[in-house]
Amino acid sequence: MFSFSKYYFGLTVLLFGIEVLIALYAHDEFIRPYAGDFLIVIFLFCLVRAFLNVPSKWVLISVLLFSYCIEAGQYFNLIHHLGLDQSKIAPLILGNYFSWTDIIAYTLGATVIFMLQSSPEASPPAH
Repeated sequence: MFSFSKYYFGLTVLLFGIEVLIALYAHDEFIRPYAGDFLIVIFLFCLVRAFLNVPSKWVLISVLLFSYCIEAGQYFNLIHHLGLDQSKIAPLILGNYFSWTDIIAYTLGATVIFMLQSSPEASPPAH
């Protein structure tokens, strides 16, 4: 179950760097809200796969459900209920507001992972 994958760890580091660049420098109305949400599902998938040798479909389903739960937390104003209104980090991690487009972006990210994992040509090296 626990196993280190250099391949997925490398992708995790790369995607984390891209997410940081988006957070710091993308102040537009497309890349930051949509590309960031699209990539976060892929980032989380790679992060889990970097350390766990579990079937990809279960990781993908778990990551997608986790993303949906974070979005539901935004809908129910979880940050306020946790008393984190003044936190600068909590909104970065948990988000500020619910959006159906975020759900779509998460789903599209998961769809790309599913298609890549289903393609024998795009299969990553063995764990």
